[in-house]
Amino acid sequence: MATDYYAVLGVRKDASQDEIKKAFRRLARELHPDVNPDPKTQERFKEINAAYEVLSDPQKRQMYDLGGDPLSNGGGAGGFGQGAGFGFSDIMDAFFGAAGGQRGPRSRTRRGQDAMIRIDISLNEAAFGTTKDIQVDTAVVCSTCNGEGAAPGTSPQTCDMCRGRGEVSQVTRSFLGQVMTSRPCPQCQGFGTVVPTPCPECAGDGRVRARRTLTVKIPAGVDNGTRIQLAGEGEVGPGGGPAGDLYVEVSENAHPIFQRRGDDLHCTVTLPMTAAALGTKVPLETLDGPEEVDIRPGTQSGQSIPLHNRGITHLRGGGRGDLIVHVEVQTPSKLDAEQEELVRRLARLRGEERPNGHFAPGQQGLFSRLKDAFNGR
Repeated sequence: MATDYYAVLGVRKDASQDEIKKAFRRLARELHPDVNPDPKTQERFKEINAAYEVLSDPQKRQMYDLGGDPLSNGGGAGGFGQGAGFGFSDIMDAFFGAAGGQRGPRSRTRRGQDAMIRIDISLNEAAFGTTKDIQVDTAVVCSTCNGEGAAPGTSPQTCDMCRGRGEVSQVTRSFLGQVMTSRPCPQCQGFGTVVPTPCPECAGDGRVRARRTLTVKIPAGVDNGTRIQLAGEGEVGPGGGPAGDLYVEVSENAHPIFQRRGDDLHCTVTLPMTAAALGTKVPLETLDGPEEVDIRPGTQSGQSIPLHNRGITHLRGGGRGDLIVHVEVQTPSKLDAEQEELVRRLARLRGEERPNGHFAPGQQGLFSRLKDAFNGR
């Protein structure tokens, strides 16, 4: 056997027909005489044509695998005769893809682009959800021409250059003979039709800009940056094509009391030293209304008190986050003589002050904390 056709195409002997076709197309793009006019390359191109002619035809491939020469009786290597296992379309596919890609006129009607608008909401609205009316400026179908782009009483006409095909062809000569190539029609830009009298309202685009009012439902639990999709409420496409989607992006306003962390809310209450020591109830206006926060005796500055299910509604799933109340104990910055004496008496009763008026080393009693706060430590 003089020529190893499998080696010529660079495939295995058990290669599938699809693998053989892909190998041929790849080599044809590299070795086609119009791409590489070198005489040696032309001989190589003839070899891959012959190899493909044999291996792409099941009967010829079987004869070849049994030791025969399918090309010994007519046709010749690289022949393009009727009995060849490949045709002119295989060469064209190597350059332009299978089936030459999409052919024919393209539609004037195309899908519109998506649009986005931002809206501000309060923390309360984010927690429980709300409904808002929004105004959007988008492209809508032109009511004068109903999206056709032609002035009333007229209609698009078939292009006389391409006769409605949307493309024009050109014949050139090459090593393969006459080769026909196609390109979009320059007169109609590939649409196959022209609009002699464009609509005066939309200038032939089939759409105009207009302001609309939409009602959008904001679900409970949204956060900064959450986007709500309104299908089909975006920009109408050219030629009155289907509209894209509208995305509403949420921006949550800052709250004067609460800070949001995920679905939990945080706030700080400031208490006098005596209230923290003795315990008290502090009124707090929550998202659910007024409540009282129970401050237990001996509460320290920096402690936190959780109010369960008083936070933000979970966006996915039931339940709510918590409201975390942080306690800040306020130490008086200045004491008069009577107040200082009372504090000292308390410190002595608690064993925190020595008879000489000094506090025990390492002890941070009530009076020492007062002094620290007063001195800014």
